[in-house]
Amino acid sequence: MKELLRPSQEPASAVDIAAAYAWPEGTWTRAMMLTTLDGAIAGTDGLSGSISSATDRLIFSEVRRLADAVLVGAGTIRAERYNPMKARNEYQEARAAAGLQPAPVVVIVSGSLDLPWQDPLFHESAQQPIVLTHHHESSSSELRLAQAHADVQQIPDLEARTIIGAVHARGLSRIVCEGGPTLLTLMGAADLIDEYDITLAPILAGNGHGIVDGPLGEITRLRLAQAITDEGFVFAKYVR
Repeated sequence: MKELLRPSQEPASAVDIAAAYAWPEGTWTRAMMLTTLDGAIAGTDGLSGSISSATDRLIFSEVRRLADAVLVGAGTIRAERYNPMKARNEYQEARAAAGLQPAPVVVIVSGSLDLPWQDPLFHESAQQPIVLTHHHESSSSELRLAQAHADVQQIPDLEARTIIGAVHARGLSRIVCEGGPTLLTLMGAADLIDEYDITLAPILAGNGHGIVDGPLGEITRLRLAQAITDEGFVFAKYVR
């Protein structure tokens, strides 16, 4: 385990964070999780930003910086109301050198297709968001509405291996799974997460439920690869 920062030292710089969260070669799936000491994934306002920190946001941006795809469940999209995924000028040279599109594509898993289609995410992103869903009748109003706003792919089921297979089939190998708990549980139970990037916030929110949403089957022990501490927050990287 590599400890990058002690509480008495200066905060981690963008260079430190870039080195700590460099992407490995080949296909790799990261899970980004933020939790309080009592297991809450959001503050009393229902948003994760209220329990975050400057370093947490820096790590979040760095992991996305050279990602192919941001994989997220529909519930998280409805709760967090994601901003458009746009190409940032300062990232373009590094993304081009890695053979990546100008910005990551958002991949949303949704069975019901109940999504905030009016949000800028669906109209102003550099790449049209992809929505993975199970079968809907071609005449259904939900499907027609979704197809008007997103690249909709109907897959046989919404099991973890089917989801990740559909993402890989599009040539997207660097995947950031940002939750929520239901999707993270599916992915974890199927042992499809290579790296868990967990932020532990020094907060008691009083509304904790945990970062997963059900049993995972067999107990899996992970290896702590590194830890960063800053302002009472702990940023841990665990790998299989």
